Amino acid sequence: MKIVVYAIAKNEAAFARRWMDSMSEADEIVVLDTGSTDGTPDLLRSLGAEVTEETIIPWRFDAARNRSLELVPEDADICVCTDLDEVFHPGWRAHLEKAWKKGYSQAVYRYTWSFREDGSEGVVFWYEKIHTRHGFRWTHPVHEVLTWIGSGKPGPKVTVEGIQLDHLADPTKSRAQYLGLLELSVQEAPNDDRNVHYLGREYFFYRRWDDSIRTLKRHLTMPNATWKDERAASMRFIAKAYLHKGEKDQAESWFYRAIAEAPHLREPYLDLAMVLYEQKRWEGVVYFTGCALAIRERPRTYMTDADAWGSLPHDLRAIGLYETGRLSEALEAAKAAYAMEPSSKRLRENVLALQRLLS
Repeated sequence: MKIVVYAIAKNEAAFARRWMDSMSEADEIVVLDTGSTDGTPDLLRSLGAEVTEETIIPWRFDAARNRSLELVPEDADICVCTDLDEVFHPGWRAHLEKAWKKGYSQAVYRYTWSFREDGSEGVVFWYEKIHTRHGFRWTHPVHEVLTWIGSGKPGPKVTVEGIQLDHLADPTKSRAQYLGLLELSVQEAPNDDRNVHYLGREYFFYRRWDDSIRTLKRHLTMPNATWKDERAASMRFIAKAYLHKGEKDQAESWFYRAIAEAPHLREPYLDLAMVLYEQKRWEGVVYFTGCALAIRERPRTYMTDADAWGSLPHDLRAIGLYETGRLSEALEAAKAAYAMEPSSKRLRENVLALQRLLS
């Protein structure tokens, strides 16, 4: 089985050695360098990668990915697309070879997109950028996805439980180009609900509250916008935009809609609990944190927030229980919060304070 890693790169010298070490289990590593000025191409070559240097004009991520895929030898069995700020845990190839069978088209594996300051995992979901050499093409100028263009239907996907890929993000990298590329994505494919959701979310990140609300409401009216997790995410961003505009009643209404849309997700319950916490509506805090914590299985999609799966729901619940006089239950919730974030001095002090009150 021939496995080839391929990537695009620009000014990645700081990460090149770490990335090459991680990808070394592949048979070949090919990189398209799109204009580095820090010596990335020569460094990668010295470490064993095959590097092609080209400029992509106008810049689009899908065009760059497709050009890098063209560099993969035709006889490759499996292609592994990564970025230079990502690393596999050792042994990934053995897990892939064990799981992969003839006829499969893609592999799905665990991906940690962000980490907290204490080194614990933040946002985690399951990725699928391992695929067969033929039949796929990248589409969309940004937030690009693999699209099947082969004859007939693609083969099934295989979930490889043992593969772990970590994103060790460079905080100095700008996402300034994303907004323009997302607007282009929607212009090119106006009926693609995923792109409209991403554009509305990007307007939110730019603090363009009205544009975000308008775009995300459009997403919710689209006939093909049927994935409840994504619909709930649009509703949550709408709610948060209304909060920023000072329209608290509208925000609360949209959080309730998000809960109704996807009652299997923790995030909308926690969002509403936070709103009620700010308003000192303690019974509501207790109720909605309880709803959130009753959901014990973390979804494998990117529609999850790290806070919802960390100490926060336990912490809010402890405060709500304390404020409503249920000290024993508050202590248990405080202990659960501290157990999930043992580096927090505040959470430790909360436990000690409740223990003193109950002694």
